[in-house]
Amino acid sequence: MSSDDLVRVTGVSRDYRTSGQVVHAVREVSFTAGRGELVAVRGRSGAGKTTLLNMVGGLDRPTAGRIDVAGHEVTAAGERELLALRRDTIGFVFQSFGLIPILSAAENVGVPMRLAKVPAAEREQRVAVLLEMVGLGGHAAQRPYEMSGGQQQRVAIARALANDPPLLIADEPTGQLDSETGRAVMDLLRALVNERGMTALVATHDPTLVELADRVLVLRDGRMVQEAASVAA
Repeated sequence: MSSDDLVRVTGVSRDYRTSGQVVHAVREVSFTAGRGELVAVRGRSGAGKTTLLNMVGGLDRPTAGRIDVAGHEVTAAGERELLALRRDTIGFVFQSFGLIPILSAAENVGVPMRLAKVPAAEREQRVAVLLEMVGLGGHAAQRPYEMSGGQQQRVAIARALANDPPLLIADEPTGQLDSETGRAVMDLLRALVNERGMTALVATHDPTLVELADRVLVLRDGRMVQEAASVAA
């Protein structure tokens, strides 16, 4: 694994058995993602994007192949190591936001730091910085139901950054947002990659959003059919 590669995926496949039939969700996919790079994973619904990102993030295990993230072989890791990896190395942003309804924006952002046992004073300071970073400094006390979809997704991004992970995985982060708000969220992800030097893997089926990526991986029926630099990179 090159020192410039944060993620290396080698010959990864994922098969499911359903109703007596085998479904090939991902088929022999290989790629790398460098440090400080935003990589878009594009394809229609059912192309294998979510399955691929879940395997990179240690949420699912491949049937075959190998995945390395930040020097850790994810595919060989036990459950305890995977928990540590997801807590300290990988931040997740989902289409459905995944915020805890009864908690305020600040409390939602602070959850990963509580799990990492960050002292309260340090946690509060970092939460304030993160909310300012995503443009929500004045919304710390609001609960998710009091916020727009775009604001909720920004809270989710701040939460994903809570423990300063080197890798951010975003699965259709603009899927529930209108085009203007979605573009603003993608602009934010692009800025975070530039400013923090983190790596981001972003799944999307929206062709208007991939122009912000450094590279675009295209999946079709579980196979990678194209890998290219973004036209705006």
